[in-house]
Amino acid sequence: MSEKQFTGKSAIVTGATRGIGRAIASELAKRGANVAFNYSKSADEADKLKSEIECAGVKCFAAQCDVANTEASAEFCKQTAAEFGTIDFLVNNAGITRDTLILRMKETDWDAVIDTNLKGAWNFSKAVLRPMMKNETGGSILNISSISGVVGMLGQTNYSASKAGMIGLTKSLAKEIASRKITVNALALGLIETEMASEMNAEFREKILAQIPLGRLGNVQEVAEIACFMLSDAARYITGQVIQPDGGLAM
Repeated sequence: MSEKQFTGKSAIVTGATRGIGRAIASELAKRGANVAFNYSKSADEADKLKSEIECAGVKCFAAQCDVANTEASAEFCKQTAAEFGTIDFLVNNAGITRDTLILRMKETDWDAVIDTNLKGAWNFSKAVLRPMMKNETGGSILNISSISGVVGMLGQTNYSASKAGMIGLTKSLAKEIASRKITVNALALGLIETEMASEMNAEFREKILAQIPLGRLGNVQEVAEIACFMLSDAARYITGQVIQPDGGLAM
């Protein structure tokens, strides 16, 4: 496979300033894609990532954008299309958690998670469709979901609902736009070594590791490479599917 397999292609990765999103954005750039990403607060991290992407010899567009804001999301996608001339890939990665048991969960905790994780994916998916439909070869949308949306997790009624919703969105949208050569798939991720995972206490971490058949957490580079495969020509006959990179946790 050519290292520059995505030369001439352009991608949007939401929530890319850290963790999984950052790894995906960087890998896409290394493989030749122009990359646009949004950020919510960290302008410094956004500048660092923009420089990293441009050092790969591709174009980068970055702007502050709340994915839960429909008009702002549409404007971001419009600016990306104007900057790059095309949008070939969308990775809906932006996500937050507000974990607690439902009896303690505030309405604002529910709304924030659903709005960012699920409505954000809907906003960006809708906004990229017209540019993608203009592409002779179509395009690909990849939703970063979670096994929490497959099996449910204690203390995550909001997060599990949002990630299960992304899976439903994936399957429905895949049927709607297959005739336009646009594929839509999801990754239902298990536990990945990120800043969030590093905050787990040692006892809880060991308890989780004992439940993972492969005996370890995943890493962001593994996720990035799986994401690139799902966006590549090699996966053009895959749509409406949920791939579970989870070490066997949710078998």
